[in-house]
Amino acid sequence: MRELEAQRITQTVKRLCIEANCHLPADMQQRIRAGRDCESWPGAKEILSRIVENFEIADRENLPICQDTGMACVFLKIGQEVHITGDVTEAVNEGVRQGYREGFLRKSVVRDPLNRVNTGDNTPAVIYSELVPGDRVEITVAPKGFGSENMSQIRMLRPSDGLEGVKEFVLKVVQDAGPNPCPPVVVGVGIGGTFDKAAYLAKKALLRPVDEPNADPFYAALERELLEKINTLGIGPQGLGGATTALAVNVEWFPTHIAGLPVAVNINCHVTRHRTEVL
Repeated sequence: MRELEAQRITQTVKRLCIEANCHLPADMQQRIRAGRDCESWPGAKEILSRIVENFEIADRENLPICQDTGMACVFLKIGQEVHITGDVTEAVNEGVRQGYREGFLRKSVVRDPLNRVNTGDNTPAVIYSELVPGDRVEITVAPKGFGSENMSQIRMLRPSDGLEGVKEFVLKVVQDAGPNPCPPVVVGVGIGGTFDKAAYLAKKALLRPVDEPNADPFYAALERELLEKINTLGIGPQGLGGATTALAVNVEWFPTHIAGLPVAVNINCHVTRHRTEVL
């Protein structure tokens, strides 16, 4: 049994909060540049050029890519053969607390959803834990801005709605969102499981690199089809028109009940941030 001090989790989360907010993943950078190069409308090309300039400055100067530095979503894969000495939840929250303070990141979390009093340190984080084989702990920090989060939807479709019902729902969510999530967007889709599982799958889908299709050929084809259809909607960069409304559609699925077809769509803006480290 391997021992791991909770303090190491705190130190790692702290660093990942800052890095994720300041450095866009390479796959996202490449996809945005590719979208810019493929745009035929000068207005859309100019907007994407400005987005590229923005993330290059953030990268170089170690500054936040966006003023909305998000609510910290932390994904933990904890090996069955590791014993963490200390409180894991508090270790994560302390890492967020230190990272947002020392990184001069905006604190956006309110203590109560109705009373709306800011916690002042961007805690608590939203923590997802998964038990896996091995003696390592994988930590992914994914700050989630709410311009895009607010545009996400879930629907309990009927099994009879089938594949076409899923496609129609995903397209409607993106169409309804319009310019609000700061397109070009990445669209995470969760299909199956239960009401809450579908939402989790949609969120988790946003962690997959945009150049990595679903391992299942059926769902990889669905991702390609949805991306093509979304990019014919004409919303374009920042909602001002063009062919680059979405940079990717990532679909994750899970078995479900014979009577159900849950579908969740979690939209992320072009600042699709996440950083991972294994301890």
